[in-house]
Amino acid sequence: MTVAVPAQGTSQHGQRRHDKYDRLVETARSLPKLKVAVVHPCDAASIGAVHEAVELGLIEPILVGPQAKIAAAAKALGKDISRMRIVDAPHSHAAAEEAVNLVRSGQAEALMKGSLHTDELMGAVVRREGGLRTARRISHCFVMDVPGHETALIITDAAVNIAPTLEDKIHIVQNAIDLARALRVEPVRVAILSAMETVNPKVPSTIEAAALCKMADRGQITGGILDGPLALDNAIDLGAATIKKIQSPVAGQANVLVVPDLEAGNMLAKSLTFLADADAAGIVLGARVPVILTSRADSTITRLASCAVASLVAEAQRKKLSMPEV
Repeated sequence: MTVAVPAQGTSQHGQRRHDKYDRLVETARSLPKLKVAVVHPCDAASIGAVHEAVELGLIEPILVGPQAKIAAAAKALGKDISRMRIVDAPHSHAAAEEAVNLVRSGQAEALMKGSLHTDELMGAVVRREGGLRTARRISHCFVMDVPGHETALIITDAAVNIAPTLEDKIHIVQNAIDLARALRVEPVRVAILSAMETVNPKVPSTIEAAALCKMADRGQITGGILDGPLALDNAIDLGAATIKKIQSPVAGQANVLVVPDLEAGNMLAKSLTFLADADAAGIVLGARVPVILTSRADSTITRLASCAVASLVAEAQRKKLSMPEV
């Protein structure tokens, strides 16, 4: 799927290259097809995303929702779903619950958001009775393909945890590290972001950043190299880190960015998307299985990359013991 084209992030015809996503997709294609319960795929974007992933051999879908609406959406798009399994559910809320049940019964290894609100889907995932909770706090990661940046950037949490506590951030960081390792990133360099690179008692995020780094030193967070607080510039730009005289194995070359809160993360991700033409594949972690969050505005390669990320996460989870449920 990757094509040899000129550097600087564009093809011979001026179109965006997506080398980082292409590599993810190619790696995922070498794995067994991911069994995905697609929740309420009742519009063209949802059906189209499923077909794209099926055609590339990434997923084996189970369509969960009102059968008549699913069929109508497929017909309007001109897609044949006759070979796909459909589990009839009367409405979106019921579809979310049924999809969770498919995971609990071992029939699905991941969930994929269709044409329903994220809150509806996540409500079914996190419910204490019959949900998919684990000992980990659930968090969201964007895997971002930023033009001109050598590696993909994982940004967390920009979609689930509004104002995470220090305890929450332990889980958020560990989820992101586990994701990076599942994506075969080595080493995993985690920057705990703030507005500055020094600890300031008046800025709580700097104190939390320092605490998280010390927790990593003590083995409370594992699998990655942490540093913080770091400002965004000296987290991802070696020149900026050099000017500030920051000596660190993370500064200037971070591949995981941990933001102080959802507002900061959301603004960072959207700034990259709309000002830097970045793509953002979304995944929810910390549940028993990965949850693929796609948007109607997502490009084809972004939707495929989200499926590829979920496939690699599921493969990593197969290789280790499941986290205990709560």
